[in-house]
Amino acid sequence: MVKISIRDMSFSYRSTSVLQNLSLEVGEGSILGLVGPNGSGKTTLIKCIDQILRPRGSILIGDHEVSRMEAGEIARVIGYVPQSSPPMPSFTVFDMVLMGRRSRMGWRVGDEDIDRVAAVMEQLKIDGLAMRNFNELSGGQKQKILIARALAQDPNVLLLDEPTSSLDLRHQLEAMECIRSLVDTTGITVVISIHDLNLAARYCDTLAMLKGGIVSAAGPPGHLITPENIRAVYGVEARIIDNDGTGPIVVPIRAADAGEP
Repeated sequence: MVKISIRDMSFSYRSTSVLQNLSLEVGEGSILGLVGPNGSGKTTLIKCIDQILRPRGSILIGDHEVSRMEAGEIARVIGYVPQSSPPMPSFTVFDMVLMGRRSRMGWRVGDEDIDRVAAVMEQLKIDGLAMRNFNELSGGQKQKILIARALAQDPNVLLLDEPTSSLDLRHQLEAMECIRSLVDTTGITVVISIHDLNLAARYCDTLAMLKGGIVSAAGPPGHLITPENIRAVYGVEARIIDNDGTGPIVVPIRAADAGEP
């Protein structure tokens, strides 16, 4: 698969700077978790990688500068799952997931496309919803279907913007297990924006802590998840528990004193 290299990237909404001279490397076949408080630039960064937003600086997917790629090529290489889906026509779940094959199948649906959609839905345990109307499902169910649609693309890079935010505890674990398994078996490269530090520490290979549009700290979860970093980035006092190799566990205690970071 491919790695992602971000070099000196900045983005502003008109006069408001959101990302500032940001540089990151995402290893081939790994999961980078973007963590940080609301407004730190996580969603903007993901949209910049997918070229929904056009930043200054350089973003490389493998050896290719994303800003020079055509839309069809980006759609084949990058799968993107937004935080929520806009209102959709009355499609079945199967048809929604099949849309993920659009960049690969043209206008004809082949047996390979049908088989791939069925396999992804079974993997995410949503095959029982295949003939349901997408608009009649819960927010959590819709989010899993959007993940399935992105996976059906067979992308080299998968971008996920808070994919577990609408899911209950069991479905959060199932979704993250599926993403982890996909990375381990196919070598796909994943960037995921996530609020739950414990899920991030358990399933991500590397974390980048964002605050105010810059990378405050980056590295493996075991080194990055510390009381000092959580206080500096979130303004929260926390205790860290070593969970015997499955990632540190963050136990929030209280907000830091007023006036402190």
